[in-house]
Amino acid sequence: MFRVRPNGSERSFRRAIVTLLALILTAFLATAWVMGDLFFRESQILHDLLRELPPKLETQGEALEGQLRWTIRLSVLAILNLAVTAVAIYLLWRAYRNSQDSLRDVKALAADILSSMDQAVITTDLRGAVTSVNARAMEMLSVTDACVGQSLDALSPSLSLDELRIEAEANPPSQLVRDFPVATASSQRTLRAYCQPLQNHEEMNIGSVIQLQDVTERVLLDEQMLRMERFMGLGSLAAGLHHEIKNPLSALSLHIQLLEEQLAASQRSDEVNESLEVIQTEIVRIGGVLENFRDYAMSQHLSLSPVDVSEVCIRQTRLFQPRAKAANVEIRIETSPSELPKISADRVRLEQVLLNLLINAEEAMRDGGVLTVRTFLHESGSAVVIQVIDTGIGIPEGMQTRIFDPYFTTKSAGTGMGLAITDKIVRQHNGELQCWNSTEGTIFQVTLPVTHSGAED
Repeated sequence: MFRVRPNGSERSFRRAIVTLLALILTAFLATAWVMGDLFFRESQILHDLLRELPPKLETQGEALEGQLRWTIRLSVLAILNLAVTAVAIYLLWRAYRNSQDSLRDVKALAADILSSMDQAVITTDLRGAVTSVNARAMEMLSVTDACVGQSLDALSPSLSLDELRIEAEANPPSQLVRDFPVATASSQRTLRAYCQPLQNHEEMNIGSVIQLQDVTERVLLDEQMLRMERFMGLGSLAAGLHHEIKNPLSALSLHIQLLEEQLAASQRSDEVNESLEVIQTEIVRIGGVLENFRDYAMSQHLSLSPVDVSEVCIRQTRLFQPRAKAANVEIRIETSPSELPKISADRVRLEQVLLNLLINAEEAMRDGGVLTVRTFLHESGSAVVIQVIDTGIGIPEGMQTRIFDPYFTTKSAGTGMGLAITDKIVRQHNGELQCWNSTEGTIFQVTLPVTHSGAED
């Protein structure tokens, strides 16, 4: 049910109507009793007087008796007015109850509709206090209906909903949209918030309406589509660059060797030897860059076989232990081989993914730290999750969506292809590679389906 702030106006109105009817009924009975008793006595007195009056005063006595009758009629009319007023008030109360019942049915219908929505809906007053919240909002923000009446900031410390409300009120009547990343222990969620003014029937602002929607899958799909578009364009570009540059490099390397052989018979200065060595080193480096670029952009066949993810993680961390120890990095393994199903994957490629993530984590902890490797079954039960967590400097804001791009790096040394190749291998396995900052540190998460569907094609 849609939770709203309790309103006692209906109960107060009902008490007022009942009290008014009781007062009218009391006045009616008291008036009838008093007037009846008074008229009875006056009639008796007048009747006795008329019998004792002399004949000269009989006309005046009859006039006095007529006035008494008119007084009785007017009193009866006043009593009837009281009765009619009571009936009118009762009918008005019945009409009010019917309108309240209709309004209550409309509210219940609207509440059921809002409760069945997949979006979280929150309404506030002009001060930013929560006036209503639906079931989806309570589930998404892990709150109860006790939040009604509290400020927006009390709903979730990680969401700046009150700032969003203030900004939306400053730019009426437009709708403001903002994405909020929310880090949990097992994933990174993206909540999209919509805020717009809440108006009454007179089109006056009485608060704000905030809608929250979980768009994590949509954002991930958009990112994957952008990466795929870049990847498809790099395929033909890599083939052409490899052909156009590799052949001149080979010819250049061959002529340098011939030049060294010719200069070997004569005396060479140190400057010449150093220049030749630099030229040869740079040729080798350019060749390596071309090979990495081609390996990233060109499709590669996967050799699939049943793989125990926990066993691969334990083995790779043991091999990485000497390097981590030299960098003053402590490795913690949180995995249980018996609890995870085997997946269909290329073992060599999977080891390359894990090694790249371990190297990236170790390089992020320049002064040492803790490196945690964790594996567990995804909540859906259809995928295995690998998390590599480091306590390093973290990922700067605005760079989380770019770190998987080719040749993008924040390090002074390196080609920036490590995470790009890692992301490509994970996508070839129909998996997902995500990263976010959390209280534990920087988390790189690999999600691999248990059953592979042939993405390497």
